[in-house]
Amino acid sequence: MPDFKLVRLVRTPSSEVYLIWDEQTRLGQVDLHYADGLVHGTVILEKQVEREQIEALIGQLDEDIVSSYLPDFEREDFFVNVFTGEEILSYSDNDDDETEDEH
Repeated sequence: MPDFKLVRLVRTPSSEVYLIWDEQTRLGQVDLHYADGLVHGTVILEKQVEREQIEALIGQLDEDIVSSYLPDFEREDFFVNVFTGEEILSYSDNDDDETEDEH
């Protein structure tokens, strides 16, 4: 099974956002939210991924991130939704690049 590279983009006291990489290929993104014993994850995959790989990814998220969130964090459930999609726009108020694709 692959060992995915998880690169954190954002962390708050109750949530985290990671990019998911398989070697040099960006596979998608995961948003994790921690609240009252529940951890909710939303995974958006940009590439076709076999079910076994998705299950391995969820296991790796649980082991590498969720279970290590806080040493004393005891969860009642780790609930994950997995979607497929594609990024059609990335926006930031701080974008200095004023260029746009003209189609």
